[in-house]
Amino acid sequence: MASAKPNMRLQVDENLQSMLEGSLMRKVKSRSWKRQRYFKLQDDCMSIWYKSKKTGNPKSTFSISDIETVREGHQSEILQCIAEQFTPDRCFTVVFRGRRGNLDLVADSAQEAGHWIQGLRKLIENVKNMDQKEKLDQYPSLINRLLWISDWFHKADKDKDGRMNFKEVRVLLKMMNVDMNEGHSLRLFKMADKSQSETLEGEEFVLFYKALTQRDDIHRLFNEFSKDRKKLTLLEFVDFLKYEQLEHTENVEKFAMDLIARYEPSETARKLHAMTLDGFLMYLCSPDGSIFNPEHEPLYQDMSQPLCHYFISSSHNTYLIEDQLRGHSSVEGYIRAFRKGCRCVEVDCWDGPNLEPIVYHGYTLTSKISFKDVISAVNKYAFRVSDFPVILSIENHCSVEQQSVMAHHLQNILGHKLVKSTIDGKIPSRFPSPEELKWKVLVKGKRIDKLEDCLNGQGEDHYTGEVTDEDEAAEIDDENIKNEVKRKGKAPKQSLAKELSDCVIYCKSVHFNSFKHSRTHYKFYEISSFTESKARKQIRESANEFVRHNAWQLTRVYPSGFRTDSSNFSPQEMWNTGCQIVALNFQTAGEEMDLNDGLFSRNAHCGFVLKPSFMRTIESNFDPEHPRDTAGYRPLNLTIQVISGQQLPKVENSKEGSIVDPLVRVEIHGVPMDNVKQETKYIDNNGFNPVWYETLSFIVHVPDLALVRFVVEDYDLTSKNDFVGQYTLPFTTIKQGYRHIHLLSKDGTGIPPSSLFIHTRITEAAGR
Repeated sequence: MASAKPNMRLQVDENLQSMLEGSLMRKVKSRSWKRQRYFKLQDDCMSIWYKSKKTGNPKSTFSISDIETVREGHQSEILQCIAEQFTPDRCFTVVFRGRRGNLDLVADSAQEAGHWIQGLRKLIENVKNMDQKEKLDQYPSLINRLLWISDWFHKADKDKDGRMNFKEVRVLLKMMNVDMNEGHSLRLFKMADKSQSETLEGEEFVLFYKALTQRDDIHRLFNEFSKDRKKLTLLEFVDFLKYEQLEHTENVEKFAMDLIARYEPSETARKLHAMTLDGFLMYLCSPDGSIFNPEHEPLYQDMSQPLCHYFISSSHNTYLIEDQLRGHSSVEGYIRAFRKGCRCVEVDCWDGPNLEPIVYHGYTLTSKISFKDVISAVNKYAFRVSDFPVILSIENHCSVEQQSVMAHHLQNILGHKLVKSTIDGKIPSRFPSPEELKWKVLVKGKRIDKLEDCLNGQGEDHYTGEVTDEDEAAEIDDENIKNEVKRKGKAPKQSLAKELSDCVIYCKSVHFNSFKHSRTHYKFYEISSFTESKARKQIRESANEFVRHNAWQLTRVYPSGFRTDSSNFSPQEMWNTGCQIVALNFQTAGEEMDLNDGLFSRNAHCGFVLKPSFMRTIESNFDPEHPRDTAGYRPLNLTIQVISGQQLPKVENSKEGSIVDPLVRVEIHGVPMDNVKQETKYIDNNGFNPVWYETLSFIVHVPDLALVRFVVEDYDLTSKNDFVGQYTLPFTTIKQGYRHIHLLSKDGTGIPPSSLFIHTRITEAAGR
């Protein structure tokens, strides 16, 4: 908005002033593609647009809230390629959330680059730190607590005069997925046009939007609890929190007063310890009104148990950011995985030129990156989101000479972070905990000798040794190994450099024969890897033995080698037997990654989630196929009333002017008995404020393992429904009562202000 003022809580310093004036910088896509673009911070200090020249309309716009971080210097592959052309003090990279590509920029001077780097970081931090009340204080009304509305205004204001005529408003409504009767929208427009200029600006647009977004469902709920239908008294609000929201805090009255102080925009109401309709809406749309339990957002689980007692967020072929055959390999894959809290990454190593090992998907046309660059990225980014240990799953195809180089890079680059001995230097009897391994990197791979021999001073002295050659990268290789064993009577051997072998402490890779063989011959620190099909076979034949095995030893499960499109299997069936390292292709969005994101959304996104108690003992009788036989079996009823939807996004690549016909599907993912889906009817031609008031009911037999996924789709009579948005969370993190679900896009990033409004109840199931 032309009339919008910069964020008043932001001091417009030299950096922001430079950004507000705008800069001509080079946008870099490759060594040969370097184009000049004019970048300018908008007056609202919440978005940036850029264009090819200083005149004309903006080419593109992005919001500050879309930016994950800013990297200075040559910290991207593209900028590294042109490092000899531009000094690092002129270069920087804007990293966006989700799967959107990075923006690599070169400023005309180091000073100008510094203005943008420091200014962007200040703006990112400001957005991150703003709570709901601050947003209300600094903006004129409810309209601007939703940061996206400024972006919509700029898109619809075609002539950039800071005003919107009715034609532009109608375009805006279509863009916002609103299919309103022209007469009704015109009445709202005229009502808001106080100056009678036949245009809306500033506060007039606020009035229009407020009328447009009136929530009848919230009004109806408010009136149920407000005696005078004007405000909720403190006692009325306390009753709502106790009996509808089931808030069991020790002092509910104090909690109610805190919520009023935090979300009530009226100073008069705050002084009376009362809540108006606007404050009630603000509370319900806030994290306190979310379906996700805020108590599970920080680190709340016990992190002192053995490593094998946790589910560990794990990535497969982490270096790939596309498909498995011709895709692009990039250190960006590792950086993105670490940003999502991933704690186990895969490094597929092969001989490279000049005795420098390379990383790529062997025997394919995927591009190659250096092993050294991968380890440098691990060193720099592994602990930015989580302090807990990272496991490097090494797939070693290198010669002994280049294995020595790998060991050199691991030790020199990672330094003290690399685990080179047991925690106390003694022969261990169990895994250390994530807490004990904070800021440490573990190498998973082959080892020549036994860890005990090394610690007793009886280790091998020679510089190489032989180990069984087991390439775990593809199922077809398992067949090769089997054929080789049949032909020679024993598994093929691989030479292993002792320097690399010595880097493997707590995650020594061994071939899996049977659960009985593992109990008899293996140590706790020895880890077996399974293809998805091999893991399913074990689940079918001996699920309870698998659970017991995973109570004392780590298991890694990875996708079939035939998944050349980088698709994923469902991780849930592997988690059901306690498999800790379930490796997925993080670059591929979809239901499987939604489940992974959902499982690891709690516990500070640290990448470790404590397994249920019945999966942490080798005496467990838990069988996911027969949960009723488990000690402590306690099924629960989950009842969900789907009430309404708010400002659902348009379907990607949909026709201009099309409006979604939304339906909501609720899915339970867990043990086989719990895997069920139910959905509402679809609402015809309304993506802006659809209303369902439909109730869906489920029995959840193993709540501790269940994930609940909410999916919104655009109903299509003749073909497959189109994806609109989703949200996945653990059953045990669900807050009861009236709650909002803030929807996520296909790649797991937020799409504000799109949400669902629901009511949940959890009760004990009858006839246990």
